[in-house]
Amino acid sequence: MKAVVYERFGAPEVLQLREVEKPIPKPGEVLIKIHATTVTSAEAAMRRGEPLWGRVIIGFFRPRKRMRTLGTELAGEIEAVGAGVTRFVPGDRVYGFAGFRIGANAQYLCLPAEASLALKPKNKTFEESAAAVDGPTTALYFLRDKAGLRRGQKVLIIGASGSIGTYAVQLARSYGAEVTGVCSTANVDLVKSLGANHVIDYTRSDFTKNQNAYDVVFDTVGKSSFGRCKASLVRGGYYIPTTGLVNVLWALWTWLRGGKRVLAGMSVEKNAALAHVRDLLEADALHVVIDRRYSLEQIVEAHQYVDKGRKRGNVVVTVPHG
Repeated sequence: MKAVVYERFGAPEVLQLREVEKPIPKPGEVLIKIHATTVTSAEAAMRRGEPLWGRVIIGFFRPRKRMRTLGTELAGEIEAVGAGVTRFVPGDRVYGFAGFRIGANAQYLCLPAEASLALKPKNKTFEESAAAVDGPTTALYFLRDKAGLRRGQKVLIIGASGSIGTYAVQLARSYGAEVTGVCSTANVDLVKSLGANHVIDYTRSDFTKNQNAYDVVFDTVGKSSFGRCKASLVRGGYYIPTTGLVNVLWALWTWLRGGKRVLAGMSVEKNAALAHVRDLLEADALHVVIDRRYSLEQIVEAHQYVDKGRKRGNVVVTVPHG
């Protein structure tokens, strides 16, 4: 089978499409024939070996052998199941999140049957389904589960045009919140179309210098800090980052002190969230934003584009077979 492999950290050119051995599902595993995956900013950072503390997981000097094929989001078909698997059967069309078992930039991948997988939305293509995995489930985890966002509250979403932000805007609006999105000039119309009540163009205005205060500031792209955003929170408000080890320490400190708080964490188990997202997609209550599509053979170009930091929504990679 074909898979994208990298053996050293660096620019997109370190990625190579190679023939590798097709995996065989062990007991309790499923073999997925992948039709679509994505390239995210997080994976581009992993390719570069960033952040440095992340090398504890991915490898200190070079990628660990089991992590030399990137790709966390996927959509495809169950081709075979290992002994004892009853959750899926061959032929099931699924979408899901590989997580720390990365490897979706390939034609096939084995995952535990109990991994973050669900039957894909019936009314969405494999490409659309792959682009509706980590973004909406992460937004759900932080806005609904961690912050308990409710009607009438005010939320500011930094990176509102990105892969998490586009879903965060839509979900926050569905909860009845007053949504302010932060993005560049080129993406203002997109963020408005997704339902944002207000849009701040960060190239023209600094939201920390206006007089507005928010119940939640959700930074989906790691472009701010609690210190910078603290004055923009109401008393008891939440600052929610999706990246940064230091934010875990801030979360502990603010929890002990009380008052304005940092909420940090990671949405690892996504089964229930994926099922919920599927229901929203099938009801056309959630819109998938795809910026560009590439084939697996164009993986270097896909990473080059993501590295520019200008993507709108998701960058999808189709995986051909035959």
